Amino acid sequence: MIISFDLDDTLIPGNKQFDTQERTFLQKLFKAERLRIGTIELMKTCQAKGHKVYVYTTSYRPPRKIWWMFYLYGIKLDRVINQQVHNKFVRLPAKPSKYPPAFNIDLHIDDSKGVEMEGNHFNFRTIIVSEDNLNWTEEILGVIG
Repeated sequence: MIISFDLDDTLIPGNKQFDTQERTFLQKLFKAERLRIGTIELMKTCQAKGHKVYVYTTSYRPPRKIWWMFYLYGIKLDRVINQQVHNKFVRLPAKPSKYPPAFNIDLHIDDSKGVEMEGNHFNFRTIIVSEDNLNWTEEILGVIG
C-alpha cells in the first residue's frame, strides 16, 4: 500500500497546534521543522509493514528539502509530491487540491475536511486527523492493518 501524508497542520504545526517531537542538535542545526508526536514511529511502522510512505503537500517547499528533513528524523521517504509536482501531473478540469490516484496512492492522511470532500467526489481514500486527536496514529494503523 502507498500511504501519503500532508505536512502543514497534519504533521507540522501551523494554524493548528499540537505536541511535537523534541529535536536533536542536528535537526536544529539544519532547521528541520518540528514534527507531530507519533509521526516518526507511525512512518517507521508503516514501512516495516511493507508500505511505501509519501509526503503529498500543497506547499512549494522543494522536494529535496522535505526529503532531507525527514531523513534527519530517521525516515527515508519513498516520494515527495509538492504543489509543483501536483500541478504537472494532475490534469483534471475541476482541479482538486490533492489527487492521490495520479500518483497511485492508496490512502491519504490530511487535516482538511475539504480534502475529505474531494476524496468523496473523486473517489480516493482519506483519513482526516484533527489537531486534538491524541490517538491519531492508532486510528491510522487500525485502518491499514
